[in-house]
Amino acid sequence: MIKVGDKLPNVTVKVMTDDGPKDIQTDEIFADKKVVMFAVPGAFTPTCSAAHLPGFVVNYDKLKEKGVDTVACMAVNDAFVMDAWGKSQNADNIMMVADGNADFSEALGLEMDATGFGMGVRSKRFALVAEDGKVTELEIDEKGFEKSSAENILSKL
Repeated sequence: MIKVGDKLPNVTVKVMTDDGPKDIQTDEIFADKKVVMFAVPGAFTPTCSAAHLPGFVVNYDKLKEKGVDTVACMAVNDAFVMDAWGKSQNADNIMMVADGNADFSEALGLEMDATGFGMGVRSKRFALVAEDGKVTELEIDEKGFEKSSAENILSKL
C-alpha cells in the first residue's frame, strides 16, 4: 500500500473533455503540482454525494489558498458517470477522474472488494496530498469519511 513519502505510480485513467473521454497519465495530474486527490467508493452513492464531494466543492477556495494547484476526485466509475456526477454536484473546479478498471486504486494498494454489494472492485475512501508526485499526506477511512474529508485535509495543509 502507498504511504507518505512514496512516489505515486504512473497509471492511465480517464477524464471527460468536450470531445469525450480522454486518457490521461497520473503523472500528468501530479507532476510539478501540489494536488489533493480524494477517492470515493462510487459516484452517486449516498455518503459520497451528500457529504464527501460537497465538502471539497465548498472548501475548494480554501484549498487553493493553501497552495493546492489541483483538487481531484477519483472513483472506480467510467468517465461518463464521473462527468455527470460532477455536473450534478456543481463540482466545476474539481477534476473528476475515472479509474474505470480500478488500475490506479490497485496500483496504490487501496482497492476494496465490494462484490458483496454488487459493485465489484472499488477504491477505498481516502484522500492524499502529493507534491510533484510524492505523497506528503495520506488519510484512509475504514468507516465514515472524517479522515478523508475536505475539512481534515485542510487542517493538514
